[in-house]
Amino acid sequence: MTTNRALLIRRALAGAGALLAVFSSLAVAELGAALTRPEAGPLVAVGGASIDLTPAAVKDWAVRSFGTDDKLVLRAGILTVLALSAAALGLLALRHRRAGALGVLAFGAVGALAALGRPDSVSWTDALPSAAGALAGAAVLYVLTGRLTGTGTGTSAGTGAGAGPGAGAGPGAGAGPGAGAGMAPHEPDGRDRRGFLIAASAAAVASAGAGTLSRGLTAARTGDATGARAAVTLPAPGSPAPAIATRTALRLPGMLPFTTPNKDFYRVDTALVVPEVDATAWRLEIHGTGVTRPLTLTFQDLLEGELIERDITLACVSNEVGGPYVGTARWIGVRLADLLRRAGVRPPSRGGPADQLVARSVDGMTLGTPVEDVMDGRDAMLAVGMNGEPLPFDHGFPVRMVVPGLYGYVSACKWVEDIELTTFDAYDPYWVRRKWARRAPVKTQSRIDTPKPFARPAPGTVMVAGVAWAQHRGIDRVEVRVDDGPWRPADLAAEHTSDTWRQWSLAWKAVPGTHTLTVRATDRTGETQTERRARTMPDGATGWHSVVVTVT
Repeated sequence: MTTNRALLIRRALAGAGALLAVFSSLAVAELGAALTRPEAGPLVAVGGASIDLTPAAVKDWAVRSFGTDDKLVLRAGILTVLALSAAALGLLALRHRRAGALGVLAFGAVGALAALGRPDSVSWTDALPSAAGALAGAAVLYVLTGRLTGTGTGTSAGTGAGAGPGAGAGPGAGAGPGAGAGMAPHEPDGRDRRGFLIAASAAAVASAGAGTLSRGLTAARTGDATGARAAVTLPAPGSPAPAIATRTALRLPGMLPFTTPNKDFYRVDTALVVPEVDATAWRLEIHGTGVTRPLTLTFQDLLEGELIERDITLACVSNEVGGPYVGTARWIGVRLADLLRRAGVRPPSRGGPADQLVARSVDGMTLGTPVEDVMDGRDAMLAVGMNGEPLPFDHGFPVRMVVPGLYGYVSACKWVEDIELTTFDAYDPYWVRRKWARRAPVKTQSRIDTPKPFARPAPGTVMVAGVAWAQHRGIDRVEVRVDDGPWRPADLAAEHTSDTWRQWSLAWKAVPGTHTLTVRATDRTGETQTERRARTMPDGATGWHSVVVTVT
């Protein structure tokens, strides 16, 4: 074996050993998290910290670029960084065994600090999973590197593989009897390489066992939440939603349904792992400035309350003009204003001292909502159901906030467990600290759903259709323009309520050529959406939506 080949083999084994050490570290850490608190696991903690530290503009770009896969991309990025770092640590450990092990410990320290710094961290014990994983990974790397260098097998580095008379020193090192021609003095012989493989196999089996056990424990924990959700039977609402009239939903090819199915409803949040909360153990605290009678509510308390059912369109502030992050669902829940009045809260217009309601999620997310908007008569609610079933975990089970007319980042707290009354001057919630606006009413918007961009319809009558929304104000008019021609009024479907989007259509006599179709809407206050293009930050995108089609 040539010296170069031996060196390459040793480096390859060192890289593999380092990757195995990282795998062992993660497996042990995730097992520790499963035994204590799943949110304290290093992937979740570091991923959450990465999201928190990422500039808002970059987050907005990630949502636009990757959509609901943004968290999958983040996890893949974290694992890629770990893999590359592991390879580097493996090569370092060949020369400086202790330094490589210390590198693994440093990564564990990062995970521990990230877990302790999370908003939902409960105690110093959140650092234990990452610490335990780091110790395990460092030990694995130290042992495996010792097999490769001959320092962990009972022999010294200078009496490694093939050592014979004259081996290990001088110009003739490695050339004495028993040494392979050109073999590096520290290259392990067959026995030591077998020792490396045996140790690596043992570490792999142990890590796989730890991973399997952690998944089993996590499944048992989430099984309680899943079982609790399956056991929920939503009561009939005392105030049911009106039936959706036939004239409200257009039956046109390419049009989305008026009510968005749960599986298709957009999801934009910062939760790297969806919280699965056991409804039987869930509690909600309502407290703070101006609260004269603090409340502690259970899930059953909400189910036994006076339930309302409403169709409400929600929109994400990260939705670009013409984007997909908007949808309509039938929500069932308890009026939030009723609960606040029970707690003694008065809105600012009636002398109440609190003008901001801060909702906290089980994962530590905070959202700030104007108290006046919640208590002005609109159907703001703590929702327990969505489209006839208990909330899906992705959308906030067991309880979430829904406030028509406001973007989700200031109103739609999922997995809510705490509501504090305070002021805008006293506290900045999560997104406001990242330079988004404090108050964010939904802007009047419209979208062309058919024809799709770059479609190639035939000449003749082409149905142009889509949706427009201005929640809590309602849509009064939609107009369509072909190229630079005049604005033409579209036919509006019947309005369901002012809190839902409104479908529209226009029969266009299409002639051959490439054409630009543009839409704009006017809400019931008389405000027409502006042509001026603005990005989503800090309080929502503006501009007209247009598509280019070629009539052939």
